[in-house]
Amino acid sequence: MYSSASTMWVLIAAALVFFMQAGFAMVEAGFTRAKNAGNIIMKNLMDFAIGTPAFWILGFGVMFGTGSAFFGTFDPMVLGEYGLPDGVPLEAFLIFQTVFCATAATIVSGAMAERTKFISYIIYSFFISAVVYPISGHWIWGGGWLAEMGFHDFAGSTVVHMVGGVAALVGAKILGPRIGKYSADGKPKAILGHNLPMGALGVFILWFGWFGFNGGSTVAFADDGAIVSASTIFVTTNLAAAMAAFTTMIVTWFRYKKPDVSMTLNGALAGLVAITAGCDAVSPAGAALIGIIAGVVIVFGIEFVDKILKIDDPVGAIGVHGICGALGTLLVGVFALDGGLVYGGGAGLFITQLIGVVSVALWVVVTMSILFMIIKSTIGLRVSEAEEIVGLDVYEHGLASAYADFTPMISTISAAAAAGAEYPLGEVPEELAIPVKRRDDVSKHPDAKISKVVMIIRPDKFEGLKNAMHKIGITGMTMTQVLGCGMQKGSTEFYRGVPVDITLLPKVKVECVICKVPVELAIKTAIDSLYTGNIGDGKIFVYDVEEVVKVRTGERGYDALQDE
Repeated sequence: MYSSASTMWVLIAAALVFFMQAGFAMVEAGFTRAKNAGNIIMKNLMDFAIGTPAFWILGFGVMFGTGSAFFGTFDPMVLGEYGLPDGVPLEAFLIFQTVFCATAATIVSGAMAERTKFISYIIYSFFISAVVYPISGHWIWGGGWLAEMGFHDFAGSTVVHMVGGVAALVGAKILGPRIGKYSADGKPKAILGHNLPMGALGVFILWFGWFGFNGGSTVAFADDGAIVSASTIFVTTNLAAAMAAFTTMIVTWFRYKKPDVSMTLNGALAGLVAITAGCDAVSPAGAALIGIIAGVVIVFGIEFVDKILKIDDPVGAIGVHGICGALGTLLVGVFALDGGLVYGGGAGLFITQLIGVVSVALWVVVTMSILFMIIKSTIGLRVSEAEEIVGLDVYEHGLASAYADFTPMISTISAAAAAGAEYPLGEVPEELAIPVKRRDDVSKHPDAKISKVVMIIRPDKFEGLKNAMHKIGITGMTMTQVLGCGMQKGSTEFYRGVPVDITLLPKVKVECVICKVPVELAIKTAIDSLYTGNIGDGKIFVYDVEEVVKVRTGERGYDALQDE
């Protein structure tokens, strides 16, 4: 007899957890550079596309079969008998566990981003889904030896997240840092992600999906007790995430003088990972405390990995999933209402949690080290230096850009030709394309001095400058939005705890070529318009211009600068 309520709840939760793949993809793509965005998306897609058949053919039987305390059974395509939660069919439980497996696998792609061969990553993804994750998962969720000891990991702080985080640690260490990540003396350099809003969207998607990740792990919804339990889990999950994000914001505000956006986003994920093990076993107050602890630990954890271990993790996956996964599992032994240290339960549960964390970490370190070293010594783990510099999108996938419409392109066909004109660009007869009389190409004022004035200014001063220049007769100018810094190198900024060497601030570059208007008048007018008395007012550069040619008419020098 199956329960329609429980089955529906498990299926909805499975869909929510599957949607977390999109969250991981957005976080990892946003926190890395644009030249690798397509590669990141492809790896996240393949984690699920490869992990699904791998878990179906091998992983599920190994994880949930009743073979021994250390290993399940070999049951290709899940044809055997399994002890299932009450009221839930095998198919619902299978898809729910499949999406969990894919989550563990995809954690690694962020830590190894921007320099890993695609084929090597594919091999890793299959191996962790088919062997590594299912065996340690059997110990805890499949009735194995840790389960018999009383180890508690309700939704996977260790089973899923720490497994992925430790695998990420091993992979990133063997792989080595990205080019330019560390200076000659070993100091880390900031390599900024290309799209922070995309990363933020990913965090919100993950937070949303986590309600299915933790809440769905009740695998029941048919009675009042299950409904209350799911409701409590929603509250503890949300509290931990919110408190962790808030705490991380405060810590970075004090530590870096400003609240760090990307680190705070990691803080929210740290709280979610940490509460996953004990979301069913702690009170809301306990969940809030777990979130606060995770919010502090994630800042120093990411810095420790980056600055002390010298392991390049572009997205903070090792800190979020590895460190906070272990932390959250251990904190069950502290804050669990039944058996926790603060509730008089003694050290028994905490010791059991510690044994489980250490055992699973050792299992993952050994197996993933063997796998990555084999891959490295055979087909290779890392792309070439040239491939890394240009970007994996180009070399691994033949993708010129993940943002093609935003990349300057030289079109070979004019807009008129695209609309059906007779002549494409470059073949239109001059007499038809330019219905004006050609003028003399020798200037009538060969001795007129021509100067180019270039101004680097504050963006908010452009309109005032433009109007002031028009009043003195300078009507032609080119404006470009740029980034720049002066002698003071901008204010000191941090990215994920690492000082940015030179802070590039938004500026506007204005260029105008003048002849009739005196240069000194142009300079005085610009200064009057731009001056505020503060650092960063900008600079004015003046150059001699050798020649000016108006393309349409052929006029040169002074004549080319005049209006019709």
